[in-house]
Amino acid sequence: MADLRKIIIDDKEVEVDPAMTLIQACEQAGIEIPRFCYHERLTIAGNCRMCLVEVVGGPPKPTASCAMQVRDLRPGPEGAPPVVKTNSPMVKKAREGVMEFLLINHPLDCPICDQGGECDLQDQAMAYGVDFSRFREPKRATDNLELGPLVGTAMTRCISCTRCVRFISEVAGMPELGQTGRGEDSEITSYLGATLVSEMQGNIVDLCPVGALTSKPYSFTARPWELTKTESIDVMDALGSSIRVDTKGREVMRILPRNHDGVNEEWLSDKSRYVWDGLKRQRLDQPYIRENGKLRPATWGAALGLAATKIKGADKLAGLVGDLAPTEAAFALKALVEGQGGGVECRTDGAKLPAGNRAGYVGTAAIEDIDDAKAIMLVGTNPRAESPVLNARIRKAWLNGAVVGLIGEAVDLTYEYLHLGTDRTALADQLGTDHPSVHGKASLVIVGQGALTGEDGAAVLAHVQKFCEETDSKLLVLHTAAARVGAMDVGAVTDGGVDAALDGADVVYNLGADEIEVPTGPFVIYQGSHGDRGAHRADVILPAAAYTEEQGLFVNTEGRPQMALRASFPPGDARENWAILRALSAEVGETLPFDTITALRELMLKEAPHLAMIDEVAENEGDALALGKLGKGGFTSAISDHFLTNAITRASALMAELSANAKARAQSKIAAE
Repeated sequence: MADLRKIIIDDKEVEVDPAMTLIQACEQAGIEIPRFCYHERLTIAGNCRMCLVEVVGGPPKPTASCAMQVRDLRPGPEGAPPVVKTNSPMVKKAREGVMEFLLINHPLDCPICDQGGECDLQDQAMAYGVDFSRFREPKRATDNLELGPLVGTAMTRCISCTRCVRFISEVAGMPELGQTGRGEDSEITSYLGATLVSEMQGNIVDLCPVGALTSKPYSFTARPWELTKTESIDVMDALGSSIRVDTKGREVMRILPRNHDGVNEEWLSDKSRYVWDGLKRQRLDQPYIRENGKLRPATWGAALGLAATKIKGADKLAGLVGDLAPTEAAFALKALVEGQGGGVECRTDGAKLPAGNRAGYVGTAAIEDIDDAKAIMLVGTNPRAESPVLNARIRKAWLNGAVVGLIGEAVDLTYEYLHLGTDRTALADQLGTDHPSVHGKASLVIVGQGALTGEDGAAVLAHVQKFCEETDSKLLVLHTAAARVGAMDVGAVTDGGVDAALDGADVVYNLGADEIEVPTGPFVIYQGSHGDRGAHRADVILPAAAYTEEQGLFVNTEGRPQMALRASFPPGDARENWAILRALSAEVGETLPFDTITALRELMLKEAPHLAMIDEVAENEGDALALGKLGKGGFTSAISDHFLTNAITRASALMAELSANAKARAQSKIAAE
């Protein structure tokens, strides 16, 4: 670390890293500097001039604190520390002047602007501006952009901070926005008037400090002070992004990201951000029983009674854990089904993940390790489709000099990579060869579920582990299901996998597993939140809460236990997942030994103590798998449609539109187009 340097900020002496900018040094000293264009995760633009400070002994004019480093400050007389003032008359006058210029062309839209109440321009005009304007000429107006179904625009409000341009180019890796013109004619525009295609475009709404970019689906529905805000965890992919769920009454109005440097930084994928309309559609709000081939509404007593009768009379009972089930529900289902002599399986996609071997089904790396990696190997995964925020993190490592290799389908990942092949042979060829570019460097291997779902999935994982051993790399298993790691942790697995579990079963208890076709024959009890594939096949439907409607523990792809909190309540007669299983166990006559979710967790933590380490990544242990025989054929991604991966996304009209748009873009253009 560089030697610290003393500087004096508003009569307060602090020691800071010389590489810091003045705005960062002021933040470290606890002094807030107003800004519009500066953002700590984007490059420095230095064009809004709101962050001006006075450098004593420097130029006779204020300095942009975002663009000057501490090392550039000249010492005072006789080597005294440099002095910076953030509230002098010079600074106050400069800020008022900048604010007056910014408001010259800004429209008086506050009463109808979606940003009202959480607008940086409003707040800073109040704190640092003046209450009059000397400008009498007509205000400038510009045409609005059409950026697609997610981001609404009112470009007359734009103050040209260029945050959206820098985010979409640097973080998302899709240079779809830019600035044209000079002076009063400058404006933000999209390339050739095209709509945005990035899977992370919703973040530019958060970044916009004014109301120029707003959320289209949320527009004109609520004000921020009307909303109840609940901190929770996203389950649309296995990354476990930290989110905030905003509700109005019983209804989810929007989902926003929370900052978590170890997982999602402060970004969120569009699927996670805009899926909330799927929470309102196709909901199961009362129990159903199938009679004469048709489902009819029933009471909880009748539905639980029939389910209990079938479970008690089953010759072979099988339980399936879906992709969105909380860990507590998986644990309760395991206790219920195994108490009746059955088995529970969570690997519904057929992934050959080794039971009881956490270093095998989670890996040995943390997501944060991507930041420092100088070599990253991707095997059988398309992180842009499987986890866009993780893909942006890999892109950040690539920008910092990391070399990325890919074995699998050649796809656009928003960064350059070495394509080492598409099939198993390319993976086998990597073993036993020298990798001089990796020697002595931090390196990482990310293996996707697409590589592990084939018949030779265990052999593929063993080869990847062997490659990690030879190159001294860490391993990260990239899951696609938010519930998978937690269910593996509590032992919701059977010998032989999902096919063996279903083979010969006459009763199947389906806990929200909508990605699997249950064969005809067995009696199916479906417990879930949406009328999706699982409900269509069911003989008894038990309506359950979605992820925003109950407390639940989820373990993300790196093995970090995270707590999702309840933001609203289930519709109609739907109940929490664990409570349904507890009630059913009483009907079966084998009452589970808990009455509250707290008691359930105490039992669960006795079996899996590491789940008590909320928001911590444990050291994963497990033996290396024996090298088996690799099959033939190429690796493909586990996800074919990024926007339609679970029951909630398939119920969302917005996700259906995004999916249709993506398919239309993928079709090759004919000459006239």
